[in-house]
Amino acid sequence: MKSSTKSLKSRHNLLSDTYYQLQVIASTALNGDSHKQFAHKLEESGLYPLRPTALEIFQINLGKMCNQTCKHCHVDAGPDRKEIMEREIMQACLEAIQASKVHTVDLTGGAPEMNPHFRWLVEELSKLNIQKIIVRCNLTIILANKKYHDLPEFFKKHKVEVVSSLPFYNSIRTDAQRGDGVFEKSIEALKMLNAVGYGQEGSGLNLHLVYNPSGAFLPPSQETLEAEFKKRLLQQFGIRFNSLYTITNLPISRFLEYLMDSGNYQEYMDKLIQAYNPVAAANVMCRNTISVGWDGYLFDCDFNQMLDLKIAHELQHIQDFLNFDVQDRDIIVNQHCYGCTAGAGSSCGGATAN
Repeated sequence: MKSSTKSLKSRHNLLSDTYYQLQVIASTALNGDSHKQFAHKLEESGLYPLRPTALEIFQINLGKMCNQTCKHCHVDAGPDRKEIMEREIMQACLEAIQASKVHTVDLTGGAPEMNPHFRWLVEELSKLNIQKIIVRCNLTIILANKKYHDLPEFFKKHKVEVVSSLPFYNSIRTDAQRGDGVFEKSIEALKMLNAVGYGQEGSGLNLHLVYNPSGAFLPPSQETLEAEFKKRLLQQFGIRFNSLYTITNLPISRFLEYLMDSGNYQEYMDKLIQAYNPVAAANVMCRNTISVGWDGYLFDCDFNQMLDLKIAHELQHIQDFLNFDVQDRDIIVNQHCYGCTAGAGSSCGGATAN
């Protein structure tokens, strides 16, 4: 499985500097129209300053190491990224989860399974009184090395909900975005998950797929696309899954690089701004989620994490979580937030508005 893409960091690209990314995002041509400022849109919708609701989801980034280097990765993950969460930080996360009484823990990366403490963390989480443990699995990791081949059985044992990205139901579009051979390996991994019960009716083992566009456009209807994915994957490969989530690409990291290199940046930003939906804005994931970086710092969401926009509080680390009310804060917003509020909305769980 080969990919022509390397991480921004390994290429010493200017966009590997989050401060530079923020400068680019802030320079969106507004033509003197303050109504295009995201904060102004929120104010018009009666949502500014944006405040958290009940804390329900703990999302933990276990590191930027990944066996893939996808074209549009907002994490800038890849095999060359060595940042991983240490067990000490995971222990602090466990204590915070237990104290906060969240119902869902969402493990992401990179490829979270590549963290050497991944299985220990899942085992510890399964002992807690939480409703759902989500692992965002890129599928190909299951086949990357023999030590990962039993992941489907491990996920089943701990009743993990598996959420996996599959850009399309054919190899051309999938491999173009994720690397040569990714589609074939993804199909094989999905069959392995199906074989242990994932995606099968009545099994209680949920398998969800994630679609994000390959270019500078918004995703189509989640409901319509889910029906098409289910039909094609079942007919051609005998694969079953529960739901499809559509996610809008945010203009950060390697997708921002793509937008700038292709000359689509301003046009794409205009599309997002024009498609602003106040219903989606009211349901953004940062309101009921806290995001924990691989080094333990706290963020309003996974995207703010990748821009190094820590929470607006003097205490910003998971080891301080028990010492303050994490909900007593304003959520940090910027122009990239239009990606979560355009059209039907976008979150780690798919569309947020009808």
